Amino acid sequence: MCRKVLARNEASGPQAVPVTEPIRNTRRILSRDQHSISRKQISDNALKVLYRLNKAGYEAYLVGGGVRDLLLGRTPKDFDVATNATPEQIKKLFSNCRLIGRRFRLAHVVFGRDVIEVATFRGHHHQVNTSKHVASQSDEGMLLRDNVYGTIEEDAERRDFTVNALYYSIKDFSLHDFHGGLADLERGVLELIGDPETRYREDPVRMLRAIRFAGKLGLKLSDRTAAPIAELAPLLQDIPAARLFDESLKLFQAGDGLPTYQLLRQYGLFAPLFPQVAELLTPAGNSPFERFLESALANTDQRVAQDLPVTPAFLYSALLWGVVEQRHRQLSNESGLPPQDTLQIAINDAIESQIRTLAIPRRFTTDIREIWLLQERLPKKSGKRAERLYTHPKFRAAFDFLELRSRVDGRLKELVSWWQAYQDQHGAPPRHAHHDSQDGEAQSADDASRPARRKPRRRRRRPAGGGQ
Repeated sequence: MCRKVLARNEASGPQAVPVTEPIRNTRRILSRDQHSISRKQISDNALKVLYRLNKAGYEAYLVGGGVRDLLLGRTPKDFDVATNATPEQIKKLFSNCRLIGRRFRLAHVVFGRDVIEVATFRGHHHQVNTSKHVASQSDEGMLLRDNVYGTIEEDAERRDFTVNALYYSIKDFSLHDFHGGLADLERGVLELIGDPETRYREDPVRMLRAIRFAGKLGLKLSDRTAAPIAELAPLLQDIPAARLFDESLKLFQAGDGLPTYQLLRQYGLFAPLFPQVAELLTPAGNSPFERFLESALANTDQRVAQDLPVTPAFLYSALLWGVVEQRHRQLSNESGLPPQDTLQIAINDAIESQIRTLAIPRRFTTDIREIWLLQERLPKKSGKRAERLYTHPKFRAAFDFLELRSRVDGRLKELVSWWQAYQDQHGAPPRHAHHDSQDGEAQSADDASRPARRKPRRRRRRPAGGGQ
């Protein structure tokens, strides 16, 4: 990892920045020839925002994940800007700016689909929560003392991890490191800024963010960052289910779902998110369901890497399948009801239990139900049944789910081969019924939980002349 943080001077070649132990709470400034970030790597729209702020006399820095990813040789998902300009001052500079947020005011500078988020330097809270319980929370499960502006030093201290407290100045192209983030990147360590227990109590979701960054960046949690997690994991129960759903999408649909799942289990954070699933997990982690789940997560990661669509419905179908299977078997043995009925009851039980923890929107649970119910129908392919199933809107997703199941249950391989041959023989299903393996409903982690927009209703015009 060290080589990715090396400076590159075109005249003299790579120059290593000597790094030993992390330097905490000390501002370290690297000139342009001492780091590897180039303006060519930054989006044109982000540069427009940075330059205009600087020209107007304000401090302007590229900050956080964008800087971190550039240093690691990655392509940033987005670019965020930090400045000493207030949101109102930012809005005066940009006609394409909108202000959002109540807890902390942010400016979004909009360039078509590209949005550059601009935040004013955050200051310190006047009071720090040191109680044993998370208090003074908003509806989103966050503390309510954030709308305080400050200096860049205070802003860096307010950030969660050292590798996110890195600032690239557009004024002189220097890199500013406030908490040893460069050293931590080179050591491959994820380090929390401040006292970990206090920071986790301020916002328990920081524990999930720690796991997400570790899984995404291949970093190891430092001992002090990891130490309080096992004890504080139950605090996630205080976070609203809607927010946990959003966080779960970031955990599992960003392309690193499998290593993230393994880290969640390692640090005791999987059970608070999926309590009924956690009851099925084994110490060795090699039960048929666990192997199926890992295969499904690896499949999703592969699709993200290939820039193919993924959908929460397919993901949650896999995550909760073991629960449905077990309950289905139990009801079949005890109730004497037809398999379709016991499966329906098992599905209802699994979803109703899960949405108490993660508020999965109904538009996804509807698709989840269809994928599961079709698992019972796919073996019944005689007569006209195969033709009807083939034209079902969720056939493709259900078939791919069946194929994943067959990877750990050899008894299903013959059924998968039959349906594959059927598809080869009959060609693509009707257009309305054909979906990608993840159902063709690709959504980002940020927008997947938003309700679908309704089209405005058109008023009927009355005929001229007073007609009724």
